[in-house]
Amino acid sequence: AEFLAREAPRPGLAWDAGCGSGQLSVLLAEAFERVVATDGSAEQLARAAPHPKVEYRRAAAESSGLPDASVDLAVAAQAAHWFDLPAYYAEVRRVAKKGALVAQTVYNLVEVDDAIDLVVRRFYADKLQRYWPPERRHVEQDYATLPFPFERVAAPKLEMRATWTLRHFLGYMRSWSGVVAMEKALGPEPLGALERELEALWGPEGSARAVSWPLTLRVGRI
Repeated sequence: AEFLAREAPRPGLAWDAGCGSGQLSVLLAEAFERVVATDGSAEQLARAAPHPKVEYRRAAAESSGLPDASVDLAVAAQAAHWFDLPAYYAEVRRVAKKGALVAQTVYNLVEVDDAIDLVVRRFYADKLQRYWPPERRHVEQDYATLPFPFERVAAPKLEMRATWTLRHFLGYMRSWSGVVAMEKALGPEPLGALERELEALWGPEGSARAVSWPLTLRVGRI
């Protein structure tokens, strides 16, 4: 958020499309004067974290309702693979000020250490692959196959970090749409088997481990 605010023509209005529960929106609000965060899902918006500088609206990414030439930054976090990209990019060009930024962020699989990562990746490839929606392939490829027809701006190498117990880690994995679909089809045993493998590698019960996600940031200028 700080990098995008520095690169924008000014840290005025940021539009966060496909904002979900507002995880990026509230961070943008610390760096921009105002944030409009849109999502097509009323359920997601109902979970969004309130912030005095963030205005949440139910709207499609392709039809934001924002005025022409009003936005200093148009950003989508872990969401662009769901959009009708030609229509979204047309909307970005409509609402963007001259010189405004357009940015996309995407993160791939969580990382802990070599042994745990191997188990998680094997589970992902062998058990989960068939239960992800087709758009997931763009996340796996760090958006490299998605078109991005803008003048590129060099972006820093970033990662997200957390410190979690195994209970937190497994709770995160249960939130994956692929795991939800797999458990509906197969029941709890595949994830239970993974949990038993991870218990042997994680360390003493209740111990916390550093976890991280490499973050790809694509940035362009209008």
